[in-house]
Amino acid sequence: MKKNLKIYLASPRGFCAGVKRAIDIVEKSLIKYGKPVYVRHEIVHNKQVVEELKKKGAVFIEELSDIKDTTRPVIFSAHGVPKSVPEEAKQKKLSFVDATCPLVSKVHRESEQLFKNGYDIILIGHNNHPEVIGTMGQLPKGSIKLIETVEDVSLLDIKKFSKPIAYITQTTLSVDDTAKIIEKLKEKFPKIKQPIKEDICYATTNRQLAVKSIAPKCDIFFVIGSRNSSNSVRLVEVAKNAGCKNSMLMHFEREIPMDVLKNSEIIGISSGASAPEELVQNLLNIIKKEREVTIEEVVVANEKVIFKLPKQLN
Repeated sequence: MKKNLKIYLASPRGFCAGVKRAIDIVEKSLIKYGKPVYVRHEIVHNKQVVEELKKKGAVFIEELSDIKDTTRPVIFSAHGVPKSVPEEAKQKKLSFVDATCPLVSKVHRESEQLFKNGYDIILIGHNNHPEVIGTMGQLPKGSIKLIETVEDVSLLDIKKFSKPIAYITQTTLSVDDTAKIIEKLKEKFPKIKQPIKEDICYATTNRQLAVKSIAPKCDIFFVIGSRNSSNSVRLVEVAKNAGCKNSMLMHFEREIPMDVLKNSEIIGISSGASAPEELVQNLLNIIKKEREVTIEEVVVANEKVIFKLPKQLN
C-alpha cells in the first residue's frame, strides 16, 4: 500500500505575463514571417521552452553576427538588450522584434530619466545576468554602478559620487535580500532617490510570497526551473530561508531524489516564471506513482496581468 503524502502547490507559479508575451512573439513571428526566425539569446531562461521553439523553426544565437540569413527577422529576448544591439541591427538592415518584458523596459526608461536629470545611478542586480547587461547598456559605459550584496554597499566610496544618487534594481531579485541592501544604501546615502514604483516585478514578488507561506511546513521543497533562471534560483533561496532547508531546483537534467521523497510526509512545489505548467504536472504524476497524494493549492494572489504584443505582430 502506498504511503500518504501531502503536497502544497504554490500559486501563483510558472509563466508570468512577460514570459507569455515573449513566447507568443516568437510563435506569432514564425506564423507571420515563416521559418526560420532568429532569436538573440534564450527568449526566456527555460530549456524546454527553447527546445520547443527550435522544433517550430526558431534559431537561437548569442550575437547578431551569428545570423546566417540577414533577410530573416531577429527577436530580442524578454531580458532586454543594451542600446547597441538595436543600433547594430539597424546598421545591418535587419528587421527585428523586441520581446523585452515591459517591466524591464520600465527600468530602462527609469535609468535614462535619472541620467538625464543628473543622478549617479546604483543598480542592484546580478553581474553578467542578461537583464543587468541590458539595463547597464542603456547608458554610456560607467554611468551605472552595479552592486550585488550588502557587503558591496560598504565598499562604495562616498567621495566618488559627485551628483545626487538614485538606485534601481533587477526585476527578478529576492525581495528580502534586496530590502536589506536598500536599507544599507539608505543608511549610507540618506537622500538616495528610490524608484516611484518598486522595480522587482509583481510576478517575482508573488511567487516568493507563495513559497514563503508554504516552505515552513515542508520536509522538502521542489522548485521547477532552469539553472540560469534568476527568479527560479531565488525561489529555492526563499524556501530555504523560510525554513525548508531541503529545498532544491528541479532543472532539466535533475533526477527526482526518490530516496528523500520516500521519507517525506509533506512537500512543497513551485515553478519559476519561465517554467511551463506541464513540468509541474509531470512531476506530480511521477510522485503519484510512488505515493498516495493529497494536493492543496495555496493561493496568495490572483494575477490578471496581460501585456500587449508589439504592433508589428497585431
